[in-house]
Amino acid sequence: MFMGEYNHTVDTKGRLIVPSKFRELLGDEFVVTKGLDGCLFVYSGDEWKLMETKFREVSQFSKEARKFARFFFAGAATCEVDKQGRVLLPATLREFAGIEKEVVLAGVVNHIEIWSKDRWQDTNEYDDVEEIAEHMASLGLSI
Repeated sequence: MFMGEYNHTVDTKGRLIVPSKFRELLGDEFVVTKGLDGCLFVYSGDEWKLMETKFREVSQFSKEARKFARFFFAGAATCEVDKQGRVLLPATLREFAGIEKEVVLAGVVNHIEIWSKDRWQDTNEYDDVEEIAEHMASLGLSI
């Protein structure tokens, strides 16, 4: 399981150091793609295969399924960790997520999210967390 929040920077070549705790779970090669809410999603090879399998089961006659599949899979890139623990984030993905220098990597159960620090701070204000928790309880998820 991925958990935790880490602050890092992207260098001028677009490389990002992946926290060692995340590297242990991801392995040397993983997939980065466009995520929701303006961030990037990172999946281990095994998790990515599960996502592929789930999408293969969705009807291609659904317009929403086709649109989401294009969004999610067309922008995906396989990334490899170098000897210094860095990964090169493709320019198109950095642009999508507004990533320039400072980033936040957040572990979210089965994947990692990579955020520009500014978007992370703007998006993750938790003044309504009690309301969200009530809604999650109605979905059968309680703490």
